[in-house]
Amino acid sequence: NTSLGYASLTDNTTGDKNTAVGMSALENNTTADNNTAVGNNCMVSNTTGTQNTAVGSLALDANTTANENTAVGYNAATANTTGTANTVMGHNSFDANTTGGSNVAIGAQSLGSNTTASDNTAIGAFSLRDNSTGAGNTAAGRGALQHSTTSSNNTAVGFDALNSNTTGTSNCAVGTNALRDNTDTNNNTAIGKDALKLNTAANNTAVGFAALEANTTGYDNNAFGQGALDANTTANDNNAFGRN
Repeated sequence: NTSLGYASLTDNTTGDKNTAVGMSALENNTTADNNTAVGNNCMVSNTTGTQNTAVGSLALDANTTANENTAVGYNAATANTTGTANTVMGHNSFDANTTGGSNVAIGAQSLGSNTTASDNTAIGAFSLRDNSTGAGNTAAGRGALQHSTTSSNNTAVGFDALNSNTTGTSNCAVGTNALRDNTDTNNNTAIGKDALKLNTAANNTAVGFAALEANTTGYDNNAFGQGALDANTTANDNNAFGRN
């Protein structure tokens, strides 16, 4: 073991191959092995959790028995207790999680409200920031799925993609502002910048720049091509193929 800092690794009994640098780093560790904690109060509560890496003040400081977590950044995964196999990087990212496992949060405040949900991936500042219990979501881009709370199985790639979504599930948005205003509807697919940007309805497919951009409550529409059905607002059951 390597210990540098006041009260670091103080309670260690049989744990080996641990590295603790900083005040109270791994202070309560007893029998756990192969942990690395660098920073003030890093992993201070850990007792038997193994193979964790925490870098940054208060990173993984509530972790007790969980294994295989990586947290880099101030307050990163600070509330995590028993959630395992999480990868976190960024200021205050994943800082509310307690038991959720197998999540990836990279970027400031990414997955910041996640508590018990698992299998989410958030890459980009504020991505999936408000998610609490929604599982199986993928968000890549600043503000992607930012306001999602309990929804699951969504994919958002691009700046502000699915930004307003709260409880809508099984949506796919690829492109800046794609499905930006969607809140609680399901089964939409938007590929292209501003595709289905204003949408609040379900079961629409838009592929192409600004396809179905103005659609609000129209459902069961299919638009393929740049600007296809871009003026449609409330009409249903339309199919458009080709550039506007």
